[in-house]
Amino acid sequence: MSEIYQSDYLVIGSGIAGLSFALQAAETGSVTLITKKEFRESNTNYAQGGIASVLHPTDSFDLHRRDTIRAGAGLCREDVVDMVVRAGPKMVEALIAWGAAFTRSGTDLALGREGGHSKNRIVYAADLTGREIERALTAAAEARPNIAVYEHHMAIDLIAAEKKSHCWGVYALDTSTAQVKPFLAKYTLLCSGGCGRIYLHSTNPAIATGDGIAMAYRAGASVGNLEFMQFHPTTLCHSEANSFLISEAVRGHGGILVDRTGRAFMADYHAMGELAPRDVVARAMDSELKKTGDSCVFLDITHCPSAELQARFPTIYARCLQFGIDMACDPIPVVPAAHYMCGGVFTDTWGRTAIERLYASGEVACTGLHGANRLASNSLLEALVFSQRAFSHIQHDADARRDFPDIPAWRDADGFNKEKWALLSRARREVQALMWDDVGIVRSDFRLKRAACRIDAIVREVEAFYNRSQVTEALLELRNLTTVAALTVRCALSRRESRGLHHTLDCPQMVESARDTVIHEGVGRWAD
Repeated sequence: MSEIYQSDYLVIGSGIAGLSFALQAAETGSVTLITKKEFRESNTNYAQGGIASVLHPTDSFDLHRRDTIRAGAGLCREDVVDMVVRAGPKMVEALIAWGAAFTRSGTDLALGREGGHSKNRIVYAADLTGREIERALTAAAEARPNIAVYEHHMAIDLIAAEKKSHCWGVYALDTSTAQVKPFLAKYTLLCSGGCGRIYLHSTNPAIATGDGIAMAYRAGASVGNLEFMQFHPTTLCHSEANSFLISEAVRGHGGILVDRTGRAFMADYHAMGELAPRDVVARAMDSELKKTGDSCVFLDITHCPSAELQARFPTIYARCLQFGIDMACDPIPVVPAAHYMCGGVFTDTWGRTAIERLYASGEVACTGLHGANRLASNSLLEALVFSQRAFSHIQHDADARRDFPDIPAWRDADGFNKEKWALLSRARREVQALMWDDVGIVRSDFRLKRAACRIDAIVREVEAFYNRSQVTEALLELRNLTTVAALTVRCALSRRESRGLHHTLDCPQMVESARDTVIHEGVGRWAD
C-alpha cells in the first residue's frame, strides 16, 4: 500500500462546512482537507441567495424559528431550529471576520427576502453570495500552514474499524495519478455536499453525486429522509443553460410567475403567492405545466428598471443576456430542477453520526433543521453552526485515542474491462432519467416501484463491476449516484403520506404523527 497520510483532523469536502471547520481546527492541530475537484469547486460556490439571520430590530428569533418550522411541514426538530436561528448573528460576524464582503445599505448589511420568510433577513453579496464566501474562506485557509489541501482526491470509502463502530479516516483516489491513498485522522468531518445529480435536471455542479451519503451508508451510519429532495422552482429554461439557477431573491425583489398568456397564477395556490415555500411553488408550476402542456412558465420582473436589476442581480442579468433574454424587458422562461437534499446522514446536535469520531455537516447531513422542506437560505447557516458545534464537541472529548490502528490494505484489482464499462457507463443517464420521470415533484406507487426495480438492478451490476475493477473517478461516481438513487426511492416508498417535498398521488394526505424515514440504525448510537 502507498504512503499513509496522518493528521489530527480530516475534512472531506471544501465548501462552507469544511472550510469553516478547518479554520477552527487549525488552531489546535493538523488538518488534512481532501476535495474531489479544485479547492473552490463546491455547492457553496454556486449559492446565489445568501444566509438567513435575524439582524434587524423589526425581526426576531421567534419569527425566524416559526418560518423555518412552517416550511418544514411538521418534521423539524424544534430544539435544532431554535439553536441554529439563535446562532445566526454570530455566524455572520464570523464570516465577516474571515474576510467575506457582503452587500451593504450605507453602513448596515443589506437584507433581502426569499420565499417562506416573513421578514427581510437574507444577508447577501449581490447574486453570488456563495462565491464570495468561498473566496474568503479559501483565502483564509491558504494562509494557515497546518491546513494541507489535496485537490483532485476523491474519497472512496470510510476506514471503519472495530466492527464498523469507529471511523479512522478514508481511502481516497488521487485522480491525477490513479493512486489510492489512505488518509488517517483522529476525527473526520464528512461535508461532501449533496446529491442533486441523481436527477437529470439539477442546479448542482457535476460533482454532486451523493458520495458522502453513499460512503456513510456503506460504513453503517444511519441515513434517511432522502425522499425530501427540494426542487428549485426557477431555473432558466434553455437547452444550453444547464439548469442555471434564477435565484429566489428575484421573486423576493418582486418577480411574478406567469403563464405564456401573462396570467399570474401563484395566488391560486397559496396566500403568500410567489413567496410561498419552495415545495408549494414547484408543485404549482408542475400543475400549470401539466394543464397547459407548455415546456415552461415565466418569471416577470420587467417592472423594475434595468439599472436596478443589473446592480442587484449582475450575474443572472448577464447570463440571461447570453441567451437573448433581457430580464428588464423580457419575462424569463423557467422550470423547476433538483436543487437541495433535505435528508442525508443523521446527526445529533453536535454533528455526530452513528459512527464514533465521524461527524457530518452541510448538505450531506440530516440535522433536523429543514424537516420536510428547507426554508430558503437556511442551509449556509446550518453548515456554519454544525461545523462549529462539531469542533466544539471534539475539544471536550476526553476519551480521544492517540494511536492509529493497523488498517486493512486497499484491495487491488487486476484490470478494467472496457467493453463492460462501455455498456455500464450508460447507466448514469438511465438512472438520472428514471429519477426525473418517476421520483420527481409528484410521485405515485406505480412509478416509484418501477424506478426501484430498475435502479436496484443497476446497483447490483455496478457493485459487481466495482468489486473486480480498478477504481476510476467515473466508476466511483456511478457507484455512489446509483446507491443514493436507490436509497431515495426506498425512502419515498416507505413514506405513506404527502408531506413537504414528498407528494404522492396514492397518499395525498399528511398523517398526524410526523416521523423520519431511516435506513438502518447504524452500528453505534448517538444522543444529545
